[in-house]
Amino acid sequence: MSASAVAVPWWKEPTREQWKAYLAAWLGWTLDAFDFTIFLMIMVPIANEFHVPLVDVTAVFTVTLWLRLVGATASGWLADRVGRKTPLMISILWYSICNFIAGFSPTFWFLFLFRALLGIGMGAEWPAGAALAMETWPVRSRGFMSGVLQGSWGLGFLVSSAVYGLLYDAIGWRGLLWIGVLPALAVLWIRRNVKEPEVWVENRKKQREQQKEVRVPLAMIFRSSMLRNTITACLWMGSGFVVYYTTFGLFATHLQKDLGFSPALVALPVALSNITGFVASGMWGWVADVWGRRAAMIIPAVIGLFLIPFYLLSSDYTITVLAFTIQGFFFGGMYGQNPSYLSERFPTEVRATAAGFCYHQGAIWGGLAAPVLTYFAAGSSMGFVIPMMVAQVGFALIFIVSLALGPETKGKVLVADLHEPAAP
Repeated sequence: MSASAVAVPWWKEPTREQWKAYLAAWLGWTLDAFDFTIFLMIMVPIANEFHVPLVDVTAVFTVTLWLRLVGATASGWLADRVGRKTPLMISILWYSICNFIAGFSPTFWFLFLFRALLGIGMGAEWPAGAALAMETWPVRSRGFMSGVLQGSWGLGFLVSSAVYGLLYDAIGWRGLLWIGVLPALAVLWIRRNVKEPEVWVENRKKQREQQKEVRVPLAMIFRSSMLRNTITACLWMGSGFVVYYTTFGLFATHLQKDLGFSPALVALPVALSNITGFVASGMWGWVADVWGRRAAMIIPAVIGLFLIPFYLLSSDYTITVLAFTIQGFFFGGMYGQNPSYLSERFPTEVRATAAGFCYHQGAIWGGLAAPVLTYFAAGSSMGFVIPMMVAQVGFALIFIVSLALGPETKGKVLVADLHEPAAP
């Protein structure tokens, strides 16, 4: 890197077009988070209204996560074939409309259907958005901006918890779902202002010119040259999903069912932990640009292990809130390199497909957390406490080991060159 490049502040290095592309991905991901996480706040009242067991409602959450893999794989293929922008817009429209329709549910199974379909749209957003942002952004600050991007899931979660705490008593769970149609407005801005990444445009041109088009990118990531990389990425993402949804996805239900807290008391620690998670994602992103991608995820995972007893075993509300807020810096901030690290591990012609598949197969792991832990919680005198602790510790250890076995990609330049010839 030249001295003149270093002299330019990092935020002035990107062009206007690069900022627009990043903002498009940021909007898609943050609004995706709002539409998905609002459901975590209203599982108990939904169970009560439709007179179904809570475990049945958590199954909605599970199927939504599972169908993310369908959307991610399809969107990744489309993004690698026709560009990052189109599948991003489709995904935002999809999950917004599904959430809105779910608010009119006359029966539990109608709700189940449209929240499940929402999973396809939310799964489709991530690979297109992550590829768009990371391929466009300069390498010098890619780790930091990856942290800001991924950490903005916490901003979406923060907004959903705030809306729940402030508006639930007035508009109920249906009104909270209706609000979820608003993200669709972002598509109008993206359509007019965002361009495809140059590295993708050049790569597509080379595929055509050299007659080496990758028509089935999903098959390519399981070839011997990429297999170890793909497997360790899948283990890393799967264990990360379980830790996240065990820690942050079920915490509101734990406070409601085990401790009987009101909406306002439930919303506070959830909101604060998501604020700290967002800040921490950027902080660990800076670490990623200095020490490396793996260190920026392994260090917070190790520290987070020691915080678990403080918010699950304490009967004091103040200690619970404080400990869970601090956990946002560690278990909440350790996912910030998901966009950069997955994008840097795979070549351009399969990047969106590989990132989408590895990331969202992890959603299947995470989707099992709610129903499995709820099942064990129902038979435990301590409710959710012991099942949540066991899952957090066990899968955090898998998270750490799988990252240690993966490659380091700090400073990697994303290029348009073809990785290898496509299969005949």
